[in-house]
Amino acid sequence: MADALVSVVLEQLSSIIIQEVRLVVGVKNEVKKLTSNFQAIQAVLANAEERQLKDQLVKHWLDQLKDVSYDLDDVLDEWGTAIAKSQSKVNEHPRKNTRKVCSFMIFSCFRFREVRLRHDIALKIKELNERIDGIVVEKNKFDFKSSKVEIKQLEHRKTTSVIDVEEVKGREMDKVRVMKMLLSERSQGPALRTISLVGMGGIGKTTLAKLVYIDHDVTTHFDKTIWVCVSDPFNEITIAKAILEDLMGSAPNLNELQTLLKHVQESIRGKKFLLVLDDVWNEDSTKWEQLKDSLKCGLPGSGILVTTRKKNVASSMGSSPIDILELGILSTEECWSLFSQFACFEKTSREYDNLEDIGRQIAAKCKGLPLAAKTLGSLLRFKRSRAEWESVLNSHVWEIEEAESKILAPLWLSYDDLPSDMRRCFSYCAVFPKDFRFERDTLIKLWMAQG
Repeated sequence: MADALVSVVLEQLSSIIIQEVRLVVGVKNEVKKLTSNFQAIQAVLANAEERQLKDQLVKHWLDQLKDVSYDLDDVLDEWGTAIAKSQSKVNEHPRKNTRKVCSFMIFSCFRFREVRLRHDIALKIKELNERIDGIVVEKNKFDFKSSKVEIKQLEHRKTTSVIDVEEVKGREMDKVRVMKMLLSERSQGPALRTISLVGMGGIGKTTLAKLVYIDHDVTTHFDKTIWVCVSDPFNEITIAKAILEDLMGSAPNLNELQTLLKHVQESIRGKKFLLVLDDVWNEDSTKWEQLKDSLKCGLPGSGILVTTRKKNVASSMGSSPIDILELGILSTEECWSLFSQFACFEKTSREYDNLEDIGRQIAAKCKGLPLAAKTLGSLLRFKRSRAEWESVLNSHVWEIEEAESKILAPLWLSYDDLPSDMRRCFSYCAVFPKDFRFERDTLIKLWMAQG
């Protein structure tokens, strides 16, 4: 993220240097000094951002750099606006002689405000230069490794059926087990059966649930199939609305739980349904009781399929021990198969032979997690040299424990590989709530508004 900010600041500084005639008096050298300092910092950012994962002092240094970068970005925006206003006033010419005196007075007032504004900007830039001087001094204490600043470009990726269709490895038997649990005679009784898929993040719970959800035997067995992404916090009103939206195409504009639950009952009454509740974190069974009671008016044989990371969540949702399926990791060969499917796509047999030994070592680092294998495979799909693959294999990110970083190492590597401007765009998405659906064009407009 710091790399993206520094890149933006350098672009703005470069633009201002080009417009020397419009520079604030007395700060030309300050701007050049700022540019030089930021260029020196940019050269070590790759190493700094990698080291911050294990060194809190480096992380603090990067946080200080971000603060200065944001402040400088604001000042440069203010400066750019002042330049634009000044230029527009210079280009204005009164058409009538009777307006000359008035125009002169207005212009004089504007010039006074402009001089004052430029003085304020000059002071701000000098103050920021002092702050960045301190950051440069701190930088030298860390003995960062310099690296050549490369502009990463995203290659145009061909859309193919291989990428569009989600490929699954090692879940065939798990799918058969879940199907039997849902369609067995035991599930056709009057009680509403809740089956839970349990496992750590990235192990493939949602993928397995999707495989079951779209299976022909399932879609023909149930009158209605409903998919709801629950996440945290567990909100009965939100879930009820999501159920109605899936069933009816839209949810009523209501926020009273009992009224919504009556609508749910009317929609599923006399029907055999399958409700998938994906990514459940709620451990309080009382929050689930009212909603579950409203679902009991469906026909016998209806079922609920839950995905969760915690076994006690599965119990609180009403799954008996025999209705809880704990997913295991992929085997070494299954993990390699999934990884290579993405990483070696469209590579020649010669390239495959050259990269296979490194690839198997990288796949082993995925520790049997499908998400990790797929993410790293996608990352390496357009990298064809051993040096690029070895860079991923030998990255310090692997030394970070998941419990410490709260993010899987492959996801860190995938983020780190993005161009700096794309990292900034990606990070912006954090303003949206979890599982929030946003329109692509709306997001682009928000990016544009932020500059």
